[in-house]
Amino acid sequence: MRYSQSIGRSRLRARRPCSQAFDGDNLIEFESPSDPPQASIRSASFGLSPASFARPRGPNQLMASSPINFAITGVGGVVAPRHLRAIRDTGSRLVAATDPNDSVGVLDEFDLDVPFFTEAERFDRYLEKLRHGPEERRVRWLTVCAPNHLHDAHCRLGLRLKADVICEKPLVINPWNLDALKELEHETGHRVWTVLQLRMHERLVALREQLRREGPGRHNVVLTYVTPRGRWYDVSWKGNIEKSGGIATNIGVHMFDLLVWLFGRPVAHPVHLAEPRRMAGVLELERARVAWFLSVEEKDLPAPIRASGRRTFRSIAIDGTEFEFSTGFEHLHTRVYERTLAGDGFSIDDARASIELAHRIRQAAVDRRGDLVHPLLR
Repeated sequence: MRYSQSIGRSRLRARRPCSQAFDGDNLIEFESPSDPPQASIRSASFGLSPASFARPRGPNQLMASSPINFAITGVGGVVAPRHLRAIRDTGSRLVAATDPNDSVGVLDEFDLDVPFFTEAERFDRYLEKLRHGPEERRVRWLTVCAPNHLHDAHCRLGLRLKADVICEKPLVINPWNLDALKELEHETGHRVWTVLQLRMHERLVALREQLRREGPGRHNVVLTYVTPRGRWYDVSWKGNIEKSGGIATNIGVHMFDLLVWLFGRPVAHPVHLAEPRRMAGVLELERARVAWFLSVEEKDLPAPIRASGRRTFRSIAIDGTEFEFSTGFEHLHTRVYERTLAGDGFSIDDARASIELAHRIRQAAVDRRGDLVHPLLR
């Protein structure tokens, strides 16, 4: 918790008026890095209208004449390389990175000249220095890849720096923190966006369109997500329910967002199994009845998947027809970034339903009653 608290303390310190990047306040501690080579910004044409986000994007527009400056928290995490690749592939520029751990050689794959900090206070101070410096050096976007329990604190850091934020899922662990972020969005005029990349998966987009063409009606659905993790998982922050939200939030929020996106709002959510590494239950949605199963146990992988050497199984069966979507994830983060920089990203309101649902499931008592059960529990 030191990482979160230190950011909070550094943000609460009173700021003195300054003209030369805090030269009278001992805040200039690091030499300004030389500017990386200018990169061209590729435009993303989605046919999407940003009308619902009326605030002008200004220098954050995808078609800006110079690279958009990003900073990143949690750069040592497993998901960070996808964000680093998306920053590079959208023609943007990484100008600062932080992680309490220093095993961040992955940065060298993208840029050899990124200032890196293991202390949150020094990272915060450096971003403030940039904010009060030349316009072209300011951080316009903060990417958040830190452990789940730090997401809302790091989002607040970005907003108070007058930057927009792209936060890895889950946006927060507890739904009431969404309201605080919305309030700060209003105060600062900047936005928090999240990564709901399953909504960009070609097979799932096609499935949603097919369901819409079929019109109203309820479906019987079986959803299975098995993504094995080793023993490290249990002793890391991911195995700590206070820091990760448990398997329902850390693993399941992806799938719950997909189900709500496909079949409408949740009505009921009985839980049939609740273990640290496995969870299952039934979701009653507006247009579907879903038996779902989540696992990080290798033994739950279907035999054909294990035989093929693949390590992940994602499947959704609708009225007996199976749609597997274990592949096709290679560039989804980049597509989310393109869409977000174009002004039509996934907002706090988009993420709310799945976060609230995961929280309710996490709090629910196990109840095996009912006629519907996932096949792996029979």
